[in-house]
Amino acid sequence: MTRAPALFVGHGSPMNAIEDTPSARGWADVAQRFPKPRAIVCISAHWVTEGVRVMSNARPRTIHDFGGFPRELFEVQYPAPGDPALAQRIVELLQPFGAQLDESWGLDHGAWSVLKHMYPEADVPIVQVSLDIRRPSTEHYALAQKLTTLRDDNVLIVGSGNIVHNLPAFFRAPSPEPPPWVAAFDNLIVSSVEGDHTAALNYKSLLDAAIAAPDWEHYMPVVYALGAQHPGETPYVFNRYYAPGISMTAFAYGLPQ
Repeated sequence: MTRAPALFVGHGSPMNAIEDTPSARGWADVAQRFPKPRAIVCISAHWVTEGVRVMSNARPRTIHDFGGFPRELFEVQYPAPGDPALAQRIVELLQPFGAQLDESWGLDHGAWSVLKHMYPEADVPIVQVSLDIRRPSTEHYALAQKLTTLRDDNVLIVGSGNIVHNLPAFFRAPSPEPPPWVAAFDNLIVSSVEGDHTAALNYKSLLDAAIAAPDWEHYMPVVYALGAQHPGETPYVFNRYYAPGISMTAFAYGLPQ
């Protein structure tokens, strides 16, 4: 049996898709640390819905869900196939949460800007699962626990967002040096990733949460990686790069030892 990992990535700017950055190199490196999965389930900060939706497209389009970037970025295509059968299986697993199939979405940049570096041939099928805006972190965690069984069928779980995500702080920063609260909040979450998940689930009560994680949709993919952890798995933490208002930290459970 090949068990795929559960992964969280801080995806940051979509420019990471086309630039040689430390984070992009980290994504490419981590993909070499485990066998290629048969499929990927991605929970991205950039697909938010009322209700749980599961992308069922056989040929999902590449969504350029941003503005103000170079034409080169808008020309990027990531033609990975979908997996309608896997989408149906996910809906069945998430039936207690009222999940429904959805063909309206495609692959947003939370997915393709990262996976482009992990699997440049775009040869691994991908199914995105939306973030239900109506649910608290504990219910997102319960959703992720339902998805954990997919890992035993060599399906990679990927949450894509940012532990620290405050764009006003990024754009208004007086210097390129990140303020102390970026690393401080990131460290609190990483400590929870490495042990008891309670603090990460109750992140809003942590010091500096209001400024470090005001964008719930960018934080919540962390919870999906946490919930997909198998007992006894030790996280591999990587890409610990900071900018004003942003942390690019990533972690994986279940990498081969």
